[in-house]
Amino acid sequence: MMSGNYTSIDNQNVSGSVPAVGDPPSHVAVKFTDISADGKSRGEDLWAARPPRDADDTFGKPNSGSEEPQQSGWFRSFTIAAYRPYFDVDTSDVLERIKDSLFPFRGTFSEKTANNPDLYGPFWICTTLIFVAASIGTFVTYLAHKLQKKEWDYDINLMTWSAGLFYGYVTIVPLGLYIVLKYFSAPAGFVQLLCLYGYSLFVFVPALCLSVVPQEIFRWVIAGVAGFMSATFVALNLKNHISSAGESWFLIVAAIFLLQLALALVLKFYLFTVTV
Repeated sequence: MMSGNYTSIDNQNVSGSVPAVGDPPSHVAVKFTDISADGKSRGEDLWAARPPRDADDTFGKPNSGSEEPQQSGWFRSFTIAAYRPYFDVDTSDVLERIKDSLFPFRGTFSEKTANNPDLYGPFWICTTLIFVAASIGTFVTYLAHKLQKKEWDYDINLMTWSAGLFYGYVTIVPLGLYIVLKYFSAPAGFVQLLCLYGYSLFVFVPALCLSVVPQEIFRWVIAGVAGFMSATFVALNLKNHISSAGESWFLIVAAIFLLQLALALVLKFYLFTVTV
């Protein structure tokens, strides 16, 4: 039937008819064809594809191939990481250890520092001693020359001599003691010996400051007291450990005590004495 310009089609199966279109899909999956290395094609879904490489966080992570290999054996001694634990102390730790060195009869310094010996305190104690020895010695010599109205010249050798004395003593003596104790089957940690001897020198800092008093007897008393306190501090802290070395332990402790007193005598003759 036709009505005007329109033609009605009855509900019937018509050959070649177009089916009714349903609701459109929420998304359309588009496939791309990727050619792999072996020449075979592989379809990947766009929605399941990985993000580009420059969008991930691999830039902020260290590359495992660029990491330096960990040093071992003797080579580790030449790295900063090998000495970092010996400087891991704060101000309160250093002050507490300095206070223990001024009370030598306790003999508990080695026990307190057994698990955490440091080189920070010994280094700065020796450096302070070098500065104090050079400055105080120069100042006292200057005053002595001016009082007697004599010409005064600065002696640079006082600084170099002090540096060699304190740095050398706090290194060579613990090294020698380390070898001796190892020979007598009573080994002690080398760093712990450095820590003990370094803090034992702190008592000489106030002693050098008191040496400005222009009295020879007073300077002898100051040098003797400082040497006795330093020697007692080292000897008592090593006594319990060295006693396991057998019958020779007393001779070793006595040698340690006398060697520390010898340091005080050297300081008296070269730093506590003013000659014009």
